[in-house]
Amino acid sequence: MRGGAVAGALALSLLAVDAQAAPQAAGTPTVRASAAVLPQPDLASLRATLRTALGQGAPGAMARIDDRGTVSGVTVGLADRRTRRALDGADRFRIGSITKIFSAVVLLQLVDERKLKLDTSVNHYLPGLLPDDRITVRHVLGHRSGLYDYTNDMFASSVSGFEAVRNKVFTYRQLVARSLRHARTGAPGAAYSYSNTNFVVAGLLIEKLTGHPVATAYTDRVIKPLHLTDTFYVHPDTRIPGRHANGYLTQDRAGAAPVDATEQTVSWAQSAGAVISSTRDLSTFLSALLGGRLTSAAQLAQMERWLPAGAGQAYGLGLRRRDLSCGVSVYGHTGAVQGYYSYAFASKDGRRTLTAVANTSNNGPVHTTMLRTLESAFCGTPAMTRRGGAVRPDRGTAPAERPEDVTAGATPAATTRD
Repeated sequence: MRGGAVAGALALSLLAVDAQAAPQAAGTPTVRASAAVLPQPDLASLRATLRTALGQGAPGAMARIDDRGTVSGVTVGLADRRTRRALDGADRFRIGSITKIFSAVVLLQLVDERKLKLDTSVNHYLPGLLPDDRITVRHVLGHRSGLYDYTNDMFASSVSGFEAVRNKVFTYRQLVARSLRHARTGAPGAAYSYSNTNFVVAGLLIEKLTGHPVATAYTDRVIKPLHLTDTFYVHPDTRIPGRHANGYLTQDRAGAAPVDATEQTVSWAQSAGAVISSTRDLSTFLSALLGGRLTSAAQLAQMERWLPAGAGQAYGLGLRRRDLSCGVSVYGHTGAVQGYYSYAFASKDGRRTLTAVANTSNNGPVHTTMLRTLESAFCGTPAMTRRGGAVRPDRGTAPAERPEDVTAGATPAATTRD
């Protein structure tokens, strides 16, 4: 939908609900910044950002801000282009690389249980898997292993690459083998270099050390304890359970109709990107993590040992930090899987969260626009308005970004890395 067609199809809802804030866990470090010091969210700017994403080709987009129990949600556009059903704030969707936080949490819980050491070689736990005994668990969780990202060539052509794998079922070792056909990108422990291969290795570690499939580990350790009723790991099933947003993959050829990519195994990603969730559940998950309710304080601190990961960004262990224009830093992850761009970030203490999705992918302008939801949620009124100028956001100059979080060839118009 573009131009005037967007206005005709637009479904807009705004919800503000007061609720009891969840108590912070005992033992949470008191030095963690409080959401109380953050500016008030700018819901008008948030709504305008989502409308912009529709004008750039997203069928629908939604965002949820949870600020210490007060929930604000904005939803625009369509969940299904065929039936014209409006997107709903409760719709489920594929979260892409936000899955990496789930995988990192499970492994850090295993560190707490003394079943895993971060600075021990991966090959100690999985003998012979990797070509270098120097690659540690910490290296893979922080994208510093030097392992080539196999999705680079898998999705060199976004649509044909997707169609070739959408119904395939891979083993973890088959995906690692695809990576090892290529030279490594650096020595173990060198600079950050994002690679989905790292979190395929994480999946193998989870299954080896728990003795259970990744689905069981996620369910028993995260989903059930937090009562995440919209969160699933259904691999290799192709369908999203219950009410959900369809996802649309933008064609590589301009003007061609988008591909409905909703049904797929996501076997090419698995523990790197195959979880299904909702904005509500992702908010609950991040609040619990950053509030200290999923790991010990020591392991949360390990997740937050930051190394540079691009302009205004840093990466810890399965967790990304983004530094916003107002000086606030937020913590979480972005995700890109065919048909969906997703965003889940929180304040340092986890008491304010922003979770969002646009049901499109392979569209660099939409991804760049959706990143501005973070500014609306955590920085409040745009800078020009704060200075008494015209009511016009001054956030429109950000360069297009390639969302590295999952598919490599996903945004041909983009120029920089996420």
